Amino acid sequence: MPTLRLALSQVNPTVGDIAGNAQLIRDWTRRAADAGAQLVLFPEMALTGYPVEDLVFRRSFVAASRAALDRLAADLAADGLGDLPVVVGYLDADGPPQVSADAEPGRGARNAAALLHGGAVAATYFKHHLPNYGVFDEDRYFVPGDMLTVVRIGGVDVALTICEDLWQAGGPFAAARQAGVGLVVNINGSPYELNKDDIRLPLVRRRAAEAGAAIAYVNMIGGQDELVFEGDSMIVAADGTLLTRAPQFVEHLLVHDLDLPAAGEPVGDDAQIADGLRVDRGTISESLPAPAGPAAVGGLIEPVADEAEVWQALVLGLRDYVSKNRFPSVVLGLSGGIDSAVVAALAVDALGPDRVVGVSLPSQHSSEHSREDAADLAKRTGLDYRVEPIQPMVDTFLANMTLSGVTVENLQARVRGVILMALSNQEGHLVLTTGNKSELAVGYSTLYGDSVGGFNPVKDVWKTLIWRLAKWRNADAARRGETAPIPESSIGKPPSAELSPGQLDSDTLPDYDVLDPILIGYVDGDLGRDGLVEAGHDPAVVDKVLRMVDTAEYKRRQSAPGTKISMKAFGRDRRLPITNRWREKV
Repeated sequence: MPTLRLALSQVNPTVGDIAGNAQLIRDWTRRAADAGAQLVLFPEMALTGYPVEDLVFRRSFVAASRAALDRLAADLAADGLGDLPVVVGYLDADGPPQVSADAEPGRGARNAAALLHGGAVAATYFKHHLPNYGVFDEDRYFVPGDMLTVVRIGGVDVALTICEDLWQAGGPFAAARQAGVGLVVNINGSPYELNKDDIRLPLVRRRAAEAGAAIAYVNMIGGQDELVFEGDSMIVAADGTLLTRAPQFVEHLLVHDLDLPAAGEPVGDDAQIADGLRVDRGTISESLPAPAGPAAVGGLIEPVADEAEVWQALVLGLRDYVSKNRFPSVVLGLSGGIDSAVVAALAVDALGPDRVVGVSLPSQHSSEHSREDAADLAKRTGLDYRVEPIQPMVDTFLANMTLSGVTVENLQARVRGVILMALSNQEGHLVLTTGNKSELAVGYSTLYGDSVGGFNPVKDVWKTLIWRLAKWRNADAARRGETAPIPESSIGKPPSAELSPGQLDSDTLPDYDVLDPILIGYVDGDLGRDGLVEAGHDPAVVDKVLRMVDTAEYKRRQSAPGTKISMKAFGRDRRLPITNRWREKV
């Protein structure tokens, strides 16, 4: 039984940085070669970054991807790595874009994988199953492939597949069984959602059983706008045994020796094997020497608590948004409340305290304890702390305009937004906004006020989860013997916008323990009024909450992007019309 030493390269590419991504692939291929690898795998569209969205329609971008692939193959050979097979995801096309006037049926842009060897592209595979749900629009961009690529490496038949091919039964994995392969490679750009790792392993096991073959699953890491990719690469044996699994949210080279069945003679007709797929076979090598040295064992990473997982996702999403968009630093308002405290702690973890500016913006309604909590957080984290009182500016407005009630509350929030944006313009910081998902859902924010910002790290985090994250982060600091970043009083006090005397969130909203389950059912679960009432929620509260959610769509449409961690984030996942008279019936 042949043994292949696989190297799964869990890397962090950047969309559009084709030259940088190519160099990343060369560097990690060198690391894999130094580890004795005999087959190296990189994620879906690693050469271009993923997702590229409407860059697919630019023929210049497609041409650059294809040229870079050929150049990469030659560069790997020049690096002395030409004998090492390398699987790379990239953007290809065999016809004009599907949206163009000269589009051809069955041809167009392709989400592709290439096997590079000997200084050339030895084999290619086009993704067969194209996802078109949630954040994915691949039917808009790509044409599905109709061929399974099987390459013989070291006497083992290896099938190439891409991401969604794994998530649907039939197709490439059924074809792989009929083609008699010993290993299915699956390269991925699979975005993070809480508990997705619990779904992924059983899914890989089902596909291993379907294919009758081992599966090598490699996923990218990193932040890309709202998306964050967590890695979680793994190898599963044909019988479903988890052999090795990589850590989440870090670049990692997972190297593992895998015993695989030797290839036999093809059985059946490769021209039409399963679900309309044909098989295209090629050969790199009929045999390879056994891997040198001790056996490579990739190890198994144990899953972490939900709060730890979400915190890592939010930190990585923020760090990459800032770094990939070349912002030197961030600035945010520090109110002394829990939301801004969590965002500040995330920012310090992501960027370091020297790249985070926290600004206290007190008004006449800001309590002394809130000012103290903001200063305490700054001391605990070491961020650059400033105080900019807003009352003189608010008073100037009020001296020139007759305003009252909620309008004055909104004025205070908007003055704060102006100050933060002025600091951004003057000093180059990215403004972070701090509204949680519960507030965004019900429109509990001031447009052009506390919603001002270029990125919102907690946009997809329910308020009840904000508290859990704060408590976890402090406990984690205590476990490591470090200073807890978030003041306990910020965690324990009742939430308030402090825009009028004695104001509390509960004056306007149900308690968050009541509100969040309704929102989760309505927003994430698409339950209607009847379903929510049947689930045990108070009908009057349901009616109030649904009205608030439905009338706040125009605010959400203007909100900053933020890292997706749930099954249905506002923005790419949940797309509803602003002008919309449909309401759940009472």
